[in-house]
Amino acid sequence: MSLFILTLSALFLFPVFALTQDQSVGGPCQDCEALFDYHLYSIKPTANDTLPHFAQNHPKIRITGTVFKRDGKTPADDVILYIYHVDRNGVYQPSDNPVGWEKRHGQYRGWLKTDTNGKYTFYTFRPVSYPTVQEPEHIHIYVKEPNKTPYYIDNLMFESDPTLTEKIKRNEKKRGGSGIVRLEEKNGIWMANRNITLGMNIPNYK
Repeated sequence: MSLFILTLSALFLFPVFALTQDQSVGGPCQDCEALFDYHLYSIKPTANDTLPHFAQNHPKIRITGTVFKRDGKTPADDVILYIYHVDRNGVYQPSDNPVGWEKRHGQYRGWLKTDTNGKYTFYTFRPVSYPTVQEPEHIHIYVKEPNKTPYYIDNLMFESDPTLTEKIKRNEKKRGGSGIVRLEEKNGIWMANRNITLGMNIPNYK
């Protein structure tokens, strides 16, 4: 077997191996495999990231937050966050040469790894609603803790979004805490804070 085939095989087997070695939490989450795509790009996630085409799109947003352990007080370091969202047309638009789950999640995605204070920050632009479905604007967030399988938390949504109804707010699962944020404009960028509590309302979490 050629070195190329061996390398390619290892690349595709990695997510399966990683998932089977960790404690399974969070319930079904098919797309959670996408969290491991940073290996395909040889990315080393850090506490700060800027998603593609940030400069060309408006309105610009900056999301910061602290990831806490289950007690809601102790900062959690080395936690990987995977984020993705639609473009300004409401479509998960891939690039010309998509890699891995980009074909489904689109190119507006990124990976973060919390610092020693549990902090993270990312810059992107505000997505819009899907073009044919009445659903609030949102950013998906998946979490990978050490020794646990990835799981999703509540989407990050915007308090000012007119499609975010009271019914949707009441039905929020608050996985990892509430995902609804309030944006405030400063120097041309809309800013918000989204803290995350690991394990909060996550099934099978130990």
